Amino acid sequence: MIGRRRFIAAATATAGLAALPGCRRLEHLGIPVTVLRPGMEAGHALRERAPLPAARREIHTGVAILGSGIAGLSAAWRLAKEGHDDHLLVSGPEPFGNASGGRFDSPSGPLAFPRGAHYLPLPSLESTPVRELLHELGVIEADPFGPRPRFSESALVHAPDERLYLDGAWHDGLLPTAHVGADEAAQHRRFLDRMNALAHTRGADGRRVFCVPLVLSSADPAFRRLDGITFSAWLAAEGYSAPSLRTYLDYVCRDEYGATPDKVSAWAGLHYFASRGGQAANAADGSLLTWPDGLAFLARGLAARVPATRQLAGHALAVGEDRHGVSILCTSADGPVHIRARRAICAMPLHVAARVVGNIRDYGFDPAAHLPPQAPWLVANFLLEGFPPEPADAPLAWDNVIAGSRGLGWVVSTHQLIRAARPAHTVFTAYRALADQTPQDARAWLAAASAEALFDVAAEELRGHYGPFEIWRRTLAVASTEPMMKVAAMILLVSTPIRLATAGYPWASVTDWELSRPGPSYSWQTAGHFASIYPDASLYWLMGEDQWASLEKWARPDFLREHLTFIVFGRNGMAPVPRAGWRHLFLPGEFPGSSTEARRMLASGETSKGGLLPPEVEAYAVTQRLYRTSDP
Repeated sequence: MIGRRRFIAAATATAGLAALPGCRRLEHLGIPVTVLRPGMEAGHALRERAPLPAARREIHTGVAILGSGIAGLSAAWRLAKEGHDDHLLVSGPEPFGNASGGRFDSPSGPLAFPRGAHYLPLPSLESTPVRELLHELGVIEADPFGPRPRFSESALVHAPDERLYLDGAWHDGLLPTAHVGADEAAQHRRFLDRMNALAHTRGADGRRVFCVPLVLSSADPAFRRLDGITFSAWLAAEGYSAPSLRTYLDYVCRDEYGATPDKVSAWAGLHYFASRGGQAANAADGSLLTWPDGLAFLARGLAARVPATRQLAGHALAVGEDRHGVSILCTSADGPVHIRARRAICAMPLHVAARVVGNIRDYGFDPAAHLPPQAPWLVANFLLEGFPPEPADAPLAWDNVIAGSRGLGWVVSTHQLIRAARPAHTVFTAYRALADQTPQDARAWLAAASAEALFDVAAEELRGHYGPFEIWRRTLAVASTEPMMKVAAMILLVSTPIRLATAGYPWASVTDWELSRPGPSYSWQTAGHFASIYPDASLYWLMGEDQWASLEKWARPDFLREHLTFIVFGRNGMAPVPRAGWRHLFLPGEFPGSSTEARRMLASGETSKGGLLPPEVEAYAVTQRLYRTSDP
């Protein structure tokens, strides 16, 4: 069970942690896939207790800060503000840690994306250092320490901020209170009212029960005992059984902690809802702050306040104390280095510190008893050309979640950039907490999985929701990071002959939607599908005159008449006969060819006459022996 003091580590832990050089290509799709496993090589060396190298040089500093995630960068920032300039920041295997980001060089310019954390809740009144930093970075524009600061509009998530796909349709928000029965809706309201009450509850010591930062939370035993039961047990005891509510809370726990409610403590589960007390003068309560590359924005701002001379690219191998202070062996660009410091700040994950700090038990931390399970994650960034079609009444949101899915949905990294007009390219960030396996099994799978296997898991929700053709035809690159993952790609899933026939027409796009459907397929179903995803488009259906004459025998002819305009090719110089009530465009003339004739020609080994087939298509059909039933 993830407890009160443990859930932060579980929420930010990474899975396999080493880098694969370059990128792999999914040959069957034509997609280059980049996989990043930051720190895995270094982590495995620590785990296997590889022999420590001899230092080549020595550095002396007042304070050594080990790790350049938000914790380490904040420590350097605070030391500098307090006038302590004698410090050295050691970056660690992954600069910026869980706040790192990346960039795609798209055809229309660079696009940033997150490799880890994507957003920051509005800071509470107690979070004064966070407010101070946000004010320095221009995110808070006025009244930084007041009850309702004014925030930069560019950082506040703008509408539509989140949506949920449930029962075949999109709904605003992630808890569908307006789309469930009366009993379930009543439970939703009761739960939210309870969370609001807990947000204002104080313990016997006068402190808020649930607070950020955690150190300021109440120590009242009456509430701290919640850390000894699971969130699922608490929900059951309180009578929260509504399926839609439990599905939502399962999503929240996986999204926040990488684990399901039966593995998260009640204290941690409630903390998510009751600790977010931030407000704003120009935003609703509960609003979020975000940037295209997530918290990398904050990490860059903090790093810019640390002089380059006070930063070392490398990671700690061993930390100990002696009579002179702290002794640290680190890697660096020019070989192992020995750091002598009066003090050290270990701003690294607990599971790493447990292997690096030799006397860690002297500080009250026993890895055998206190080390929490590490929740593995996969984060994939998809560079897309344009945007997949969306229903007119449910536009794409910043956060898009599929109810009951094993994934955590996808975030649109360019959401903050589309107020005037949508960009030509965008990035979808898909998150996946591998909570359906044990952490050990999930990490083992991540470490051994091929690029293809990782890609399949990362793309599961996008492919399932939009269909493989729609999403792949737009995908230009994928960057995948474990425990957050990175992916890059360009795909078009169509049959080879049709792809060859349309290769010279940049306006043409081919879909296999009808072919990939299970069971029988009807033209009215195809028409309805594309009418729903392109509600403002005029739809045209191409056919020969012989099919035009038999339209009344097709399934649902009234539906076809309502949604389509038919482009009809005449045969043998005869113009097609108009049909009352049907929209049509006639192309009279000599069009003697037919699909039946093309198949007969290929089956018999005849050469195409009169340009019946494009040369590229005919050559492919001959070499692949399409429609041939026997050797000549």
